[in-house]
Amino acid sequence: MKRICTICARGGSKGVKNKNLRLLCNKPLIAHSIEQIQATKMFDTIAVSSDSEEILKIAEQWGVNVLIQRPEHLATDTAGKLPAIRHCLLEAEKQTGIQYSTIVDVDCTSPLRLPEDISGTLAVLEQQGTTNVITGAPARRSPYFNLVEINAEGIVYLSKRTEHQILRRQDAPICYDMNASIYAWKRETLLEHDELFQQGTRIFVMPEERSVDIDSELDFLFVSFLMERRTNNEQ
Repeated sequence: MKRICTICARGGSKGVKNKNLRLLCNKPLIAHSIEQIQATKMFDTIAVSSDSEEILKIAEQWGVNVLIQRPEHLATDTAGKLPAIRHCLLEAEKQTGIQYSTIVDVDCTSPLRLPEDISGTLAVLEQQGTTNVITGAPARRSPYFNLVEINAEGIVYLSKRTEHQILRRQDAPICYDMNASIYAWKRETLLEHDELFQQGTRIFVMPEERSVDIDSELDFLFVSFLMERRTNNEQ
């Protein structure tokens, strides 16, 4: 059984300019994810896919030797992530001559994860014999209690209704926010299905403090604060 971990990092970003290269605690953002993957010592290959030569160069400097030039059509604002991961996998296989049975993708905009989050996600996939795994954190809003939608007439209603009214959030079914941190697939699931959610999809639950995805300047400031606090506590 061969495992590959991919990082798909575009050069452009509207929310935070050049965020994948931006320094976070004196390291390029992408370097944090590379180090986390390396620390697990569980992968035969780490591959970085990007349309940016600068990102690929930085990845190489941080120890990645499988570098994938992403085609332009897979690097637009409207391009989905699954096709980019598939492309990265197949191109990596051409470079290495290895067929991988397990694929894990790590998003470099979620740098607060720990190596054990990656290994834990991998364990769910392999030990439970499932198709794929996502990561998430306990939801701050519940579709059964305080998450609402608005219909065409402007009327507000709960996103998910139950037969009996739920009066306390604690009584609502437990829900999770996808934190866009780690995804894991069996090879056939990734290559043969276009939908993320399958009948066998499982979740690896991470705490809220390791589940911040950088999508804005405010997110970056918040992650910087948490990362610096973690670094200070480790010293």
